[in-house]
Amino acid sequence: MNFKNELKEYQEIIETELKKYIEKNESPEKILNQSVEYSLLAGGKRLRPILVIATYRIFKNDFEKCFPYAVAIEMIHNFSLIHDDLPAIDNDDIRHGKPTNHKKFNEYTAILAGDSMLNNAYLIISKDLISTTNNNERNQKIKAFNELTIAIDRVIAGEYVDTESEGKNISKEKLKYIHENKTGAFLRACVRIGAILADVTDNDLNKLTSYAEKIGLAFQIKDDILSEEGDEKVTGKPVGNDKNKKKCTYISEYGLSKSKEILENTIEEAVESLKDFGEKAEFLRELAFYIKNRNK
Repeated sequence: MNFKNELKEYQEIIETELKKYIEKNESPEKILNQSVEYSLLAGGKRLRPILVIATYRIFKNDFEKCFPYAVAIEMIHNFSLIHDDLPAIDNDDIRHGKPTNHKKFNEYTAILAGDSMLNNAYLIISKDLISTTNNNERNQKIKAFNELTIAIDRVIAGEYVDTESEGKNISKEKLKYIHENKTGAFLRACVRIGAILADVTDNDLNKLTSYAEKIGLAFQIKDDILSEEGDEKVTGKPVGNDKNKKKCTYISEYGLSKSKEILENTIEEAVESLKDFGEKAEFLRELAFYIKNRNK
């Protein structure tokens, strides 16, 4: 398996699917639609929808059934990024090397663009549920939808605690809570949704959940490391931002060297969780190392 080629193929699939939901018609809310398109097609790793599809493919080949959920998840992710960048929260000016949505357009347009993506995610899933006639398949999709709504609730909670904790000394337990919810909950949901749609056993779901929780933590630790020592030209956002805003991170709590050690151990644990799935989980294994070694 060539991981880079397969990753690129997944990214191209997601890009193609996302473009189907971009509103191009002339309308009074034309600028709002442009704002949605600006953020939704700005690039990015597309890691979350890829996790849905790649997990599903361990068990089944008809991965097109995942597309509505993959698209919805990427929309919700971008909704969270737009709102995360707003002046009232992180007050960021740059995302993916370009002006953030509220800088490109304005604050109220950015807020409503995020709201639009969140609502469209629900519309896409609701239409898919209505069109599903097989009862067992519909039940799996309902479970997947429930998984998604729980994750959104946790992301909001994590974002609140993270923002509320800026400039404060917090416990390791609270830092863990922020990371598990703000970043980890959504990545966890992506893996679980792919598994649930594939109708896996509870045993397999538990193993995949363990993998997801580990890569969720690893992803945030790596983000913290990149904020400390990344290359702004590569990351597309200012380095040192977390320190300047006195945000609570693994770096502020454990230091850079220890954070890298924790990252290494967490990735090893994630890969170990996949041992029973053999070669079919090779892409997920490589994805864990990609998270550890990424530079943006």
